[in-house]
Amino acid sequence: MAGTFSQIYIQLVFAVENRQSLIHEQWEGELYSYIAGIIRNKGQKPLAINGMPDHIHILIGMKPNCCLSDLVREIKKSSNEFVNGKEFLAYKFAWQQGYGAFSYSQSAMGDVIRYINNQKIHHQKRSFKSEYLDFLRKYEIEYDEKYVFQWLDKEEK
Repeated sequence: MAGTFSQIYIQLVFAVENRQSLIHEQWEGELYSYIAGIIRNKGQKPLAINGMPDHIHILIGMKPNCCLSDLVREIKKSSNEFVNGKEFLAYKFAWQQGYGAFSYSQSAMGDVIRYINNQKIHHQKRSFKSEYLDFLRKYEIEYDEKYVFQWLDKEEK
């Protein structure tokens, strides 16, 4: 019997609306668990989720029948509703429009998972803007910086 066999590894990166530092340590684990559940419910495999107060990284093992943009839309929509429904904040939480999606080989999984799990240490030395623009350059993705994200003025290039 013939079949389709594949494993596609994608790292997603997206930011909180207006790059506000709204994701608090007190409830980030609950948010990450909820997002992992969304991914599993869509038939995909969450491999690592972590981030900073203003952005998130998600590594997913995807099946070829999954539409990435639909999955990201569902993650953002449902996690917005989750955060707002739990009333973690006194004001409305939302993700910023857009996202980055970067693919990896099986041999890179250990490094990528460590990188995601060590976000708080990593960002002691490097801004999100620097990190994200480096992803775009590394993957040779053409971009106009005014359409990437809304950056905070204090961030370095």
